[in-house]
Order: sequence, then structure tokens, then C-alpha cells
Amino acid sequence: MGVRINIVVLSGKGGTGKTLVSTNLALIMKSNYVDADVEEPNGFIFLKPKIKNIDNVEVDIPSINTKLCQKCYKCVSFCEFNALAIVKNDILVFDKLCHSCGGCKIVCPFNAISYKKKTIGIIEKGISDDILCIRGVLNVGEMISVPLIKELLGNLESNINIIDSAPGTSCNVVNTLNYANCAILVTEPTEFGLHDLKRAVALVEDLKIPFGVVVNRVIEHNNIIKKYCEEKKIKILSEINYEKKIAVLYSSGSLLIDDENYKKIFINLSKKIKEHLLCN
Repeated sequence: MGVRINIVVLSGKGGTGKTLVSTNLALIMKSNYVDADVEEPNGFIFLKPKIKNIDNVEVDIPSINTKLCQKCYKCVSFCEFNALAIVKNDILVFDKLCHSCGGCKIVCPFNAISYKKKTIGIIEKGISDDILCIRGVLNVGEMISVPLIKELLGNLESNINIIDSAPGTSCNVVNTLNYANCAILVTEPTEFGLHDLKRAVALVEDLKIPFGVVVNRVIEHNNIIKKYCEEKKIKILSEINYEKKIAVLYSSGSLLIDDENYKKIFINLSKKIKEHLLCN
């Protein structure tokens, strides 16, 4: 059995270039690309994989047997997510709020609760330039994406997996980091970027995950992110300049590594990751 190493790419805020880094890095490192930003997975726009397999992801939703239910409402009192409610002496199930914990069935003294399956999304697998590409896609209107993320990341292939996380520091990101061996934090040299980078740093430090930083859209190299990282003794793995050509390539759905100058950036980034993160 081969070795599986999960590198999670995250950002404290959206729009910093997390997917830009993830997709180009996966190809340079010949790694598996995993899009765990299930509410808005857009890495496939750039990698354009040929889809080989699609699987549904299901969760358990409570179903009330009205013939057995004695209206004790213990299930309603138990549910902390308000997925069960009393409506005109009946129990109404709000399936989009249900966390599938199974507690309502346990507390029911009349065995009136069973479970039915509900599809919340899909997992797609395909191939692009000889690398495996996987993504989770949450169904439109669904509110809870953690079960899809767990299904996506729970059985990853052996190899290096570049995991493109959701932005921010929500429970989606925390659950993604539960599978991380190390992390790359992508940020930008702005006050907003610094504010949200601090939140992301606090999260990975709390989880004791080795990490480094990639600074995107750099205009001045002596910027607030560099000063912060120097003070905190955080390793900056790479800096990507703020250039119109990058924006043109990205907006057209093209990869930066198709340009030799930008390809060198990701080759060097790959080396820094191996030296400073994977060596641990």
C-alpha cells in the first residue's frame, strides 16, 4: 500500500487565489487534485478532466410513523438543530436542517422513528493530464455540506493529494483540515487579507498542522503579510506578483503553468513544500 499525504490549501477569505494555487500545483507535483469547496467547486474549470465516475452521497433523514407516534415530542425537545417541530399537534421534519445524528430515534420511546435516504450531492472523479481529479458537488438548496466533505475525503487515494478547501474558517474548513498532514495558506497583501490570514493561522496552529504561506497579488515585496510572517516566524513558500497577464489567463480558464515564467513559480513552490512541509 502506498503512502497518502494530504496537503490542504486554504485561505482566510475568498478570492485570494486558493484554486489558482491548488490546480497549478497539483499538475506540477503530479498529485491528485481534490476540490473540497463543495458549495462552489470550480477547479474543474481549469483542469477540465474527463469524468470517469459519478457517485451519489446520501444522508439519513428521520421519518415519523404517525400510527406509532404518541405525540410525546421527546424527539422535538432533543433536536438541537430544530430539524423537528410541532405543527398543529403533528411533527414536521425540516430535512435541510437535519444533521443525521440519530438521536431522535434513540429517544423515541414508541419506536416511531425510522430513517430514509436523501441525496445531498455527488462526487465526481476524472482524469486530467494523467492526474486524478475528484470533487464534491453539493446539491443546490442544501444547507449542510459536512457529510459530503467527509465522504469525499474519507477514502482518498494513496499519493499526494492537493485538497482545495472552502474559503474562510467555517466548520467546512475545520472538517477538511481533520484530514490534513500539512497546509498551505493563500493570502493577499491587504488589510482584509492579513485579518483573515490571522484567523487561518490560529486555526492550523490550534490543530497543530504544519503550514506555510503563499502570498498572491504582490505589488511590493516588503508588505504587511511579509512583516507579519517575519514576526510570527512563519515560512513564506512563494510570492506571486500582481500582473494583468495572470488575470487574463485565469479569467479564460487557462492554467498559469502553460506559461514558462509562471511555471517556474510553481516548480519552486513544489520544492519549498517538499523541503519545509513534507520533510516533517
